[in-house]
Amino acid sequence: MTPTENASAAAQRTLRAAVAQRLRRARPELAARHDLSTPAGLAAAAAQAAEAAHDTVVAVVVRDLDLAAWARQTCAYTLGLGVEEAGAWRRSLTRTVFLAGNPEHLGARFPLVRLAPDGSAAWTVPGPPAATVALRRLLKLLQAPAQVPTGRDVSFEVPHPASYDAPGAVRPPVRPPVRRDLWLATADCTTAAALIHLNHLLAEAVLDGLIAPGDRLTLRRTPRLAPRQSDYAAVRAVPDDHDPRRLRLTAALTTPSVQDLSDLSDLSSGAGAAC
Repeated sequence: MTPTENASAAAQRTLRAAVAQRLRRARPELAARHDLSTPAGLAAAAAQAAEAAHDTVVAVVVRDLDLAAWARQTCAYTLGLGVEEAGAWRRSLTRTVFLAGNPEHLGARFPLVRLAPDGSAAWTVPGPPAATVALRRLLKLLQAPAQVPTGRDVSFEVPHPASYDAPGAVRPPVRPPVRRDLWLATADCTTAAALIHLNHLLAEAVLDGLIAPGDRLTLRRTPRLAPRQSDYAAVRAVPDDHDPRRLRLTAALTTPSVQDLSDLSDLSSGAGAAC
């Protein structure tokens, strides 16, 4: 193999290992049935996990979309889940349906449990599809076919939930706040696809304790990401559209650096002011 081919093979092994780890955490029983170190075993396990993913779903109603502001609220939503809710959602591979609509027009008719402070988005609790079928019949799936632009970097602070006193509430790790970069690959990525990739990455990073209140994340966009294992604490990898046997890195969360609390005042206005 040439050096380029060796590097490509190593990158694929890194991405397969990340996908395998995600499946082990969500569906540990699948690791006993399949060899997740091989492409065939990984594909078979992923197919079985996808079948069960229909047991639990979250519906998100989106009125306006600012990726950084939405990412901040996605972290806040996940931090506020109870242990049983979080566990069920994790087993379904954090399956989420995005709907186009104005949350403020829905009132109390539907099971919306979190509303973004600016009313731009709202979330239902993780539950069986039947619980949100009326909402999903009323609203159309969010269509956002525009290409994600490679824009400026935007930083935001992960908010603190109002309380952890509710029975069964998930408690994040107690540690000093850290900085992380949140990378999104924009080549051939629509806004709708970006929502999906970031949603899975952020929600599962919160559930794994990688993201906690007070952390500062910086959303950075680049055409393509290289799978550098030492740089990333979590990744989102999907089958390549041009070759389903290969994986493509679509989003990544970097390893942390300790945050200087004195500079929180210079948070970028894009996400900090909107949420």
